[in-house]
Amino acid sequence: MRSVGESAIKEQAIDIFVDAEYSNILNEAGIKPGAAGTLDPVEDFDQSKFVFNVPLAPEVDLGNYQNLRQAYKWVAPSQKEVDTAIEDLRTMYATTETVDRAVQVGDYVLLDAKSDTETLNRTGFATFIRKEPRDSEWPFPGFGKELVGLKPTENKIVKHKYASDWEIEELQGKKVEIEANVKTVRSVILPDLDDEFAGKTGLGDNMEALRSAVAKDVESRSQADFDDKYFEELIEKIKKSASIKYAPQTLDHEVQHVLEDLGQRLAQQNMDLEAYFKVRNTTREKFIESDVLPVARKRLERSLIMEEIVRREKIEIDNGSLDAEFNATVSTLSMQGVDFNNIRGGNQGKKRVAEALAVESANRLLTKRALEVLKLIATGEYQKVRDKGSNQKTDEAISEAGSEDKGEAKE
Repeated sequence: MRSVGESAIKEQAIDIFVDAEYSNILNEAGIKPGAAGTLDPVEDFDQSKFVFNVPLAPEVDLGNYQNLRQAYKWVAPSQKEVDTAIEDLRTMYATTETVDRAVQVGDYVLLDAKSDTETLNRTGFATFIRKEPRDSEWPFPGFGKELVGLKPTENKIVKHKYASDWEIEELQGKKVEIEANVKTVRSVILPDLDDEFAGKTGLGDNMEALRSAVAKDVESRSQADFDDKYFEELIEKIKKSASIKYAPQTLDHEVQHVLEDLGQRLAQQNMDLEAYFKVRNTTREKFIESDVLPVARKRLERSLIMEEIVRREKIEIDNGSLDAEFNATVSTLSMQGVDFNNIRGGNQGKKRVAEALAVESANRLLTKRALEVLKLIATGEYQKVRDKGSNQKTDEAISEAGSEDKGEAKE
């Protein structure tokens, strides 16, 4: 039989007491915690004075956000954009052959890119030489055209200055030199635009059906891109006049989420965070300070604003909408290769996953409804919806109004 010291017994007693009474203590004090609290070391067991450090729940005052105004001016894509998307699809189904000649527009080029700027180094990088630059072209729009005229084994120094608002902070306003070493030139043989090609894509049995499917996809992506920028601007306007207070621990929690998300993306590239820090020539601490904190703060404040709008506008979601969102989420994950019949933990594991997906689906729906409310407020349409909501549930009227607005340019 082991002997246990008196201090160890007292420490265990304190742990049991805190576990049992902590929530009651918070309720009696009228405290709403924003994160888990901590207990200061108890130096005098006889007096048993407990000092808790409790991060308070965030406080959000949105100001007079209902006076916010911003026109919604999305314009449906042109036929040229649809044709471009079809050409991209055509390129995906093209065949290639290696050629011993100089690079031409319309070729695929395999090359190595070397630069003093570590981010720009690539080995065995393949690029398609387009007639017109694309915003998504790496390492900058128009880079591919710089390779025209080069033969295999030849190289060229490409100079470029990035814009001050470039998406990668490290490259903003920076002048760079990239040594492009051409390894292989492959000529592209495009398939004919006929019903046989349409069938191969799985988007339709004929070209008419394919064009219709591509047009819908281009329109959907165009509006989604516009909405991302539109709502980001709206939320930034709200933040300027809002008061948002939260404990440091709340931000630390979001920082961990950002790091976890980055870690998962890097894992798909067979890289971990520590290797990533070495490639970036930085440390975890410096990276968190320069890159993670701004992202975490922006995500946290956006989330708090959305939650407050949901609360202030009494936004709810019905079971039918939640079921549809949940099923869509499960279907998407299944198409991505997730096997829900092979989840660790048996039935309990499946239950935990289902509960997590249900919460995620509910949050996504509430955010969507909150954004719809913001849009209606900003375009001056909200009062009409509220009046309409007197004869039906307000959230149904909001959803209905959002469907009616789709595809229209609002001045």
